[in-house]
Amino acid sequence: MNNDILHRYLFDNADVRGEIVQLENSYQEVLSAHDYPVALQHLLGELMAATSLLTATIKFTGDISVQLQGDGPVSLAVINGNNEQVLRGVSRWKGEIADDASLQEMLGKGYMVITLTPDEGERYQGIVSLDHVNLAACLEEYFNQSEQLPTQIQLFANGKQAAGMLLQVLPTKSEQNDDFEHLSTLTATIKAEELFTLEAPEVLHRLYHQEEVRLFDPVDVTFKCTCSRDRSAAAIKTLSQAEIEAILAEDDKIDMGCEYCNQVYTFDAIDVAALYAGSHSSDAKQ
Repeated sequence: MNNDILHRYLFDNADVRGEIVQLENSYQEVLSAHDYPVALQHLLGELMAATSLLTATIKFTGDISVQLQGDGPVSLAVINGNNEQVLRGVSRWKGEIADDASLQEMLGKGYMVITLTPDEGERYQGIVSLDHVNLAACLEEYFNQSEQLPTQIQLFANGKQAAGMLLQVLPTKSEQNDDFEHLSTLTATIKAEELFTLEAPEVLHRLYHQEEVRLFDPVDVTFKCTCSRDRSAAAIKTLSQAEIEAILAEDDKIDMGCEYCNQVYTFDAIDVAALYAGSHSSDAKQ
């Protein structure tokens, strides 16, 4: 069984589509960067599964960001992805968080921001409150507001594995949702352990054995951080050379850390001098 994979599927006799995502290695990569509390580990897993499911619904080349913000112990939780199912994520928190803390207990009064950024075209952003019972319900509200398509989402995470399912009506002229209601009732019976241990064909057979389902080729889901030494250098150069030299006078070096993967890029006085020397050379040529 591939530990990080997304499947799409369609029903031959209903205007409904579905997705299944199962994550393990990519999920562990995200968790390994920080010592997250148990409840936050679960939330990040659900958020990863959700972002993967949402990414599979977009029809453009580009990026997606699903971000939770609030005034509770967890101030931020975000997963970034793209159309190639490459994900990364991070969260910020303070204080103690109970192992069984709810979404509201972690985020307090908060909201979810979903940002779609195509390589070509306009950026889109949708915002929904976090006043529903769980993350899946908040996402269903997002689809209700933004696309007005009946959507059901199931999300699970246990600190080791994460998984999710999405069921959605296809845009058609028909306003009848009887098929969706029937299929969503079946989908709601899925258990976390089934998604954690069974391959997609067996999951679909268990849920929809009386339906005609077309399962498409799977897509790998991976973790990859976009940080680099060059990007860190570019960030340093947004400050003046005098400001950077003042920092070096105190600390002898500048450490640029990445929150997503914990990689640290170190720049000493020689590195910094080379950075600004390059800038001055470019300025002179212009």
